[in-house]
Amino acid sequence: MRYPASEKSEIIRIVEQSHLPVRRTLAQIGVPPTTFYRWHDRYV
Repeated sequence: MRYPASEKSEIIRIVEQSHLPVRRTLAQIGVPPTTFYRWHDRYV
């Protein structure tokens, strides 16, 4: 599944502001950690 850039940046923001561990937050959202970290490296 492809995410638009706006959705990627929103997911990054949600994960960064969450009080839960990154992996748990990503599991709840349904985004694999490797995908998230690739986005994070590219967009931050």
